[in-house]
Amino acid sequence: MPIRTIPTTPFDDQRPGTSGLRKRVSRFQEPRYLENFVQSIFDTVGTGNGRLILGGDGRFHNREAIQTILRMAAANGFREVLVGAGGLLSTPAASCLIRHHHAHGGIILSASHNPGGPEGDFGIKFNTANGGPAPETVTEAIYARSKEIDAYRIVEGTDDIPLERRAEHRLEGMRVEVIDPVETYATLMESLFDFDRIRDALKGGLSLRFDAMHAVTGPYAREILVRRLGAPEESLLHATPLPDFGGGHPDPNQAHARELMAIMQGADAPAFGAASDGDGDRNMILGRNFFVTPSDSLAVLAANAHLVPGYADGLPGVARSMPTSRAVDRVAERMGIPCYETPTGWKFFGNLLDAGRIRLCGEESFGTSSDHVREKDGLWAVLFWLDLLAARNEGVEAIVRAHWREYGRNYYTRHDYEGVDADGARALMEALRERLPELPGQRLGELEVVSADDFAYTDPVDGSTSRNQGIRIGLEREGRIVYRLSGTGTVGATLRVYIEGVEEDPARQDRDPQQALAGEIAAARELARIEHFTGRSAPSVVT
Repeated sequence: MPIRTIPTTPFDDQRPGTSGLRKRVSRFQEPRYLENFVQSIFDTVGTGNGRLILGGDGRFHNREAIQTILRMAAANGFREVLVGAGGLLSTPAASCLIRHHHAHGGIILSASHNPGGPEGDFGIKFNTANGGPAPETVTEAIYARSKEIDAYRIVEGTDDIPLERRAEHRLEGMRVEVIDPVETYATLMESLFDFDRIRDALKGGLSLRFDAMHAVTGPYAREILVRRLGAPEESLLHATPLPDFGGGHPDPNQAHARELMAIMQGADAPAFGAASDGDGDRNMILGRNFFVTPSDSLAVLAANAHLVPGYADGLPGVARSMPTSRAVDRVAERMGIPCYETPTGWKFFGNLLDAGRIRLCGEESFGTSSDHVREKDGLWAVLFWLDLLAARNEGVEAIVRAHWREYGRNYYTRHDYEGVDADGARALMEALRERLPELPGQRLGELEVVSADDFAYTDPVDGSTSRNQGIRIGLEREGRIVYRLSGTGTVGATLRVYIEGVEEDPARQDRDPQQALAGEIAAARELARIEHFTGRSAPSVVT
């Protein structure tokens, strides 16, 4: 089993985004592409205490990539790798395992909510010893190394490590343990939530449907919801992970979880519905004939956290990403705790969590979590909601409407223009930046602009600064428009436009968000000249 040093040359497109390196599967299948990036990770972060966590969401090319990474880990001096059986680990479970086993870090193979299969996407990222995504200083160092790399190290001449069941193996002196991908995570969930209370509610008639979207959370949902909590097996939809996610798009929103959305309509629909994404870090929450926005979900969880065992001792603070609606800000103000506004990207919550400044955090892109791990966590959010339903003995809609009456409703919508020309999208953003100083005081239709800036964030823990994180336009009556270019796609660019307005009057809190925000939506299109720069007269997806 010789360790070889293979000469290589750099690629020019290995800069990690906020969620790691994502490209088409075909790009990762090119000779040296994966190897170069993995070697760049190892050269940058070293082997630390010698323990690495490894797994992915089961998408196409997951198993092949794991075998390559195992051989490279052995060649680079790791003493132990813990890999999920079947090559599976949800992103929050990987974070849980890094922390539980005090590992040096972990490599997670996923493109999150992006489509899979031979024509789909693949991704890889490194999580540090706290369980969270590598900070910008580390990802930039990995990128810098990828631009100058001239060789990678790998063990050759070995059989693949069997991944199907729990076992121990040796690879050139390195211990490889194939572990249960679910057990440690499920036990952590049981320590946070009142499983007896949830179990009693399910026995008492609380019905649910959970859509795993043929992605990684299927085994987790079966162990926790069915085996530990007693929900019927038919409560699960698409619970078998498939390399192409069954031909679907594993993004838990109204556009892509259509079967679940249909099930949740009508008088006989289940009381509670939920879905998670490709790697298990996102969630969608539904009641009977009722959709809960991720922004509202975060606010409701914060307002009711005292009802849940794991959070009964209170919250030191909360945080949200900048584009997320300010619904949770109102809760924090009432509770007398800080609410931090961070750039998009879960890694920005890490310092706040590690410093104990916050316990709950979330972003509008269907991600919510707490200090139990350092990733967003879809199934955790589902269990939190189930525990609230059991504790309050109310339905989803009743809980949310009561929240609106108490705190006001933050009407909120996101308009995505997907796959637009990247040059046109950048030109749109630059034109907006040039106009920012002149915008305050101007009127957009019936609304006056009260503020305009390009969001910059200074981390209150380490003092680091991140600039150009999105353009914020503040409107009168607490309205807001935010423009961002997303880094989660692999083709073209995605322009995201976030629109928000507040309604205090309960009699006017029942409107459709697109109707309630019609003026703000029109203003957002006009101000940015979206059709001019992108050629699109309407968004691809509205959430």
